[in-house]
Amino acid sequence: MEQKELTKGFSADGYITDQDCFSSVRYRGMAASINGCGWIAAYDLRRALGQRPDWREVCREMDALHRVRVPGPTLMSVMRAYLAQTVPEVREVSGRAAALEAAAHSRAGIFRYREKQVPHFAAYVREGEGFRFFNLCDGQEDCVMSMERFGAEHCPRGHVIVFAAPFC
Repeated sequence: MEQKELTKGFSADGYITDQDCFSSVRYRGMAASINGCGWIAAYDLRRALGQRPDWREVCREMDALHRVRVPGPTLMSVMRAYLAQTVPEVREVSGRAAALEAAAHSRAGIFRYREKQVPHFAAYVREGEGFRFFNLCDGQEDCVMSMERFGAEHCPRGHVIVFAAPFC
């Protein structure tokens, strides 16, 4: 693995912020720079909730949950199973308005939505009055914004799902 490239994909506080830096990592038979948003979001969510997972293990564990060994993205069934095992407090909320509302009242989570018409997973964590998002798109790899702005800019229409960790 190209260690220098991987290092650029992490924030100073250890979140994975840039999927493009993971071209040397294999996930589901492909470069994770193409299809790694699911395991990256799961890693970032676990980190946001105080766990300290090893990113390599998260990638391997989620890859192994796919029953069919063909290249492709993270399946929703795999994301659900993985989060049930590792972050059982998350609640899945479906539908754009309901998902954004649930996320606005959560401490962290993962969105499943379409970023420029491509299915995408992205993690977030509450930061002050806003939310810090990871690996949204080029130019917004690590950014803070309101949930309203996120909804307007990144998922203005289409089906949206959130796996939100409620406040305890």
